[in-house]
Amino acid sequence: MIKNRVDIISLGCSKNLVDSEQVMAQFANRGFDVFHDSSDVKGQYVVINTCGFIGDAKEESIEMILSMAQAKKRRKIGKLIVMGCLSERYREELKTEIPEVDAFYGKFDWVNLANDLFQDSVSTENQRVITTPSHYAYIKIAEGCNRTCSYCAIPIITGKYKSRTIESIVEDVKMLVANGVKEFQLIAQDLTFYGYDLYKTNKLAELVQTLANIPGVEWLRLHYAYPNQFPYELLEVMRNNSNVCAYMDVALQHISNNILTLMRRNVTKDETYAFVRRLREEVPGIHLRTTLLVGHPGETDADFEELMQFVRDMRFERMGAFAYSDEEGTYSNLNYQDDVPFETKQERVDRLMELQAQISEEINAQKVGQILKVIIDREEEDFYVGRTEFDSPDVDGEVLIVKNKNLEIGNFYQVRITDSDMYDLYGEVL
Repeated sequence: MIKNRVDIISLGCSKNLVDSEQVMAQFANRGFDVFHDSSDVKGQYVVINTCGFIGDAKEESIEMILSMAQAKKRRKIGKLIVMGCLSERYREELKTEIPEVDAFYGKFDWVNLANDLFQDSVSTENQRVITTPSHYAYIKIAEGCNRTCSYCAIPIITGKYKSRTIESIVEDVKMLVANGVKEFQLIAQDLTFYGYDLYKTNKLAELVQTLANIPGVEWLRLHYAYPNQFPYELLEVMRNNSNVCAYMDVALQHISNNILTLMRRNVTKDETYAFVRRLREEVPGIHLRTTLLVGHPGETDADFEELMQFVRDMRFERMGAFAYSDEEGTYSNLNYQDDVPFETKQERVDRLMELQAQISEEINAQKVGQILKVIIDREEEDFYVGRTEFDSPDVDGEVLIVKNKNLEIGNFYQVRITDSDMYDLYGEVL
């Protein structure tokens, strides 16, 4: 154990990462050396930010807590603190099962974590220690979700939708710009509901326009939209502002009316097709990322073949597929029988991803010869590695740039695309 050291371990999504960065600021402002996702954890304090979304994520979180509990017994670490979604949902059970943990915090009460530890009141509102490369950051604009999708435990964990004020988000972005951040990923469980709870009307378009007007904001990218009640005025903002990326992450989940009804998605097959086509018409060149869920209770072979045809028709630039996980307390868990065999679920995931790989390879090949604006994320032995406006960090493909001149990490360059493969592009700086 090293005194005056804090190790933060982040599990789960980028929304969790933002929370971890704010916790890191709480310790950094008190003079601690702060480490994030270190390969050798040995802090006086260790904070695990857990995920509780699906079975695999819960298992990963529990394994990490148990591993750190063992490290504490060996005196490799000091105090062990657990926060986040798993802790929010199963706090009492975890207290009983893993008594080695010194304190549990949920999804929201962690804002007082350091104040509780040190019995003081140092304010760190909106302050973060960025764990991403210094040129990009995630901006969480809301917490919670008001949707009632059958399979999803998020509303159980996080509660009702809670928007941040536009002023608070603007302050956050300006502070990060002053520290050198150029690219911002706007995230929420449901971007499309932003503002209803605070302002009684949708404010997403206004928020994005306001952020686009801030000097120094080079790229804004939108994650986790929803097709039902989508604020179409946002598309005009995307068209009219070159720093709002022509990129939308919207989880469509399925296309069969049978499954959409069972999922409680409040959208139909025809509406979904019309939605995707409208996005493409109103924002020419937009790249769409979606996720699809297979093996939901009641999904037949015919339902799945409909989904395959949907992917062929829409040719999504980015897509992920996941097998249904029967989560405790969800509508699906309480009202349906998990009746699709595991092997069938996995086979359907594999078929979807094989189809998507083919589509992705074809779409990437069409970019050969184009000149694209690329931000440089890192340097490797043979290439500089960057991304276009169509690529979100960690989840999308990259641009590998031959080392024929020195490039600066975090800067933008015009890059001619010279080759492509299934997921990545290759290019040279002009």
